Amino acid sequence: MLRAGIVGLPNVGKSTLFNAVTKTRKAQAANYPFCTIDPNVGIVVVPDKRLEVLAGISKTQKIIPASIEIVDIAGLVKGASQGEGLGNQFLSHIREVDAIVQVVRCFEDADIHHVSGSVDPLRDIEVILTELVLADLGSITKQKDRLSKTARSGDKKAKAEIAVIEKLEPHLNAGKPALTCELSDDEKEIAKGFFMLSNKPTIFACNVKEGDLAALAKGERGGPVGERVKQVEDYCASHFGAEAVVISAQIESELIDLEPADQQEFLQDLGVEESGVGKLIRAVYHLLGLRTYFTTGEKETRAWTIHAGDKAPAAAGVIHSDFERGFIAAECMAYQDLASLGSEAKCREAGKLRVEGKEYTVQDGDVMEFRFNV
Repeated sequence: MLRAGIVGLPNVGKSTLFNAVTKTRKAQAANYPFCTIDPNVGIVVVPDKRLEVLAGISKTQKIIPASIEIVDIAGLVKGASQGEGLGNQFLSHIREVDAIVQVVRCFEDADIHHVSGSVDPLRDIEVILTELVLADLGSITKQKDRLSKTARSGDKKAKAEIAVIEKLEPHLNAGKPALTCELSDDEKEIAKGFFMLSNKPTIFACNVKEGDLAALAKGERGGPVGERVKQVEDYCASHFGAEAVVISAQIESELIDLEPADQQEFLQDLGVEESGVGKLIRAVYHLLGLRTYFTTGEKETRAWTIHAGDKAPAAAGVIHSDFERGFIAAECMAYQDLASLGSEAKCREAGKLRVEGKEYTVQDGDVMEFRFNV
């Protein structure tokens, strides 16, 4: 299972957000730096309203959603790449995740200490980026030194790796994440082998107070908090090519103990249509390169996780290796077609049920049934 790590400076709301997305209280959330030392790990359900629609069509009560793993990582401080704070632990834990959720504090609260003494989300983002980039520079410099002797002996692989490092070095020295360095597809494959921290796909969670969420969720960006969120959105788009999601860890923590109906009523009272965590989880799921196809019938309706670009046999193999090994064909319907027409029979009549072979690339939302023989 792929995993995303929640990172950020101390006291920005990481552990509170982790508790909210995992619907637990596993992570200690306290008003002092480094209250998280060892990373907390939780399985997170990916909210998907399509499952309920499909379950209604199939008249099944059992729904199994997709899930991902989320890791709550210790807070970072300036100098982490030189071992300050819990720097070495922090960086090693980031190295183990597949994507990063960076929590950025956009709210004022005199009762919650900020490690830098004031609220400035762009400064906070740059502190973390600088530490990741410095760690990457140190790492690839060591790798370059190690590869040089092999390259001098004529080793083509070592020469290709050094060529990529020489492209990355000036980019990182300019304070830019490895993820945004212009590399060919082959060079990107080589770069993956360097396990750089700043090469991980990243999404930003703008943490705001309860009273600010409704207006921000509607796209309003007025006032100090709205201006901070807008700055983060613009910065992330221009510097990372990344998305920023507005959440309120405070609200999400209050939702943990409520029943779904009570949660919805609570959000409506605040003027919010959907929990920000739901949007964040779905964004992380896609950030990890994951997509969903469905199976549905009288026994259960289930979301199956695949990677973007997977062919039909690989998708079948997610259910059982025998399905992939003996794959013959897949019967497919697009979710939208099944939801609008209301049954498999009507999809068949309308020509919306297709039989696809081994080269079919599964699309997000496909409803599938596999033919196989072993």
